Amino acid sequence: MIRIVFLGFGNVGYHLCNAFQKSNTVSVCQVYNRSVISLPSEVATVPFTTHLSEIVKADVYIIAIPDDAIAAFSETLSFQNKLVVHTSGSVPLTALSEKNRKGVFYPLQSFSKNSVVTFSEIPICIEAEEASDIVLLQTLGEALSEKVTVITSEERLKLHLAAVFVNNFVNHMYSISSAILEENQLPFSLLQPLIAETARKVETLTPDEAQTGPAKRNDTKTIEKHLHLLGNGSNRTVYQEITKAIQEKYNPPHGKKL
Repeated sequence: MIRIVFLGFGNVGYHLCNAFQKSNTVSVCQVYNRSVISLPSEVATVPFTTHLSEIVKADVYIIAIPDDAIAAFSETLSFQNKLVVHTSGSVPLTALSEKNRKGVFYPLQSFSKNSVVTFSEIPICIEAEEASDIVLLQTLGEALSEKVTVITSEERLKLHLAAVFVNNFVNHMYSISSAILEENQLPFSLLQPLIAETARKVETLTPDEAQTGPAKRNDTKTIEKHLHLLGNGSNRTVYQEITKAIQEKYNPPHGKKL
């Protein structure tokens, strides 16, 4: 049985804790948070503390706090030579304190408190300095997921960059679309089948093969109509920049593909 302690309890911490609570090979021994919180009912039986001095012994300590606080927080831990991991996609392994063995346990997914996730389908990216710790994190990851991968900090940062494009930026496009429809008394649900089909396509096609739309076709009349509707706000700039990028990729000057 792998004993773990959560240090911090945001969205990632909650979802991981909830998932590990259902595992037969992992024991969640404690949750630490700097301020008093009420643990959700799913994990309400897990011991809780706000005092670093009360953190119990475990095999793995999982730091689940904002990225910019990870390095400083890891220095405040009083114990030594334990495996301490963070869950960030962009923070390097080296950011963790030298007092303890370092690791990364990064679930590649977007987590929201009220959204259910299926961990068996979520890639978990791990990293550690010692071979024995890689094995331990591999076992920990396999308690949740069928997709556990060892990658370096540099690889993980590039993966995180790609994830920002397909998740955070795409979701912002949803927000822009939702506002346009709301202004015109149209429901966002009209777009949901299109959203689902767009996501489904890239399971069997490359993104280049799946690309459609007026920018790829170089349909300047439709583009001008859209720009007229958008007026002079920030959404017009977004539309223009993305349209330009697509046009340059698929319709470059002199027929040379970029």
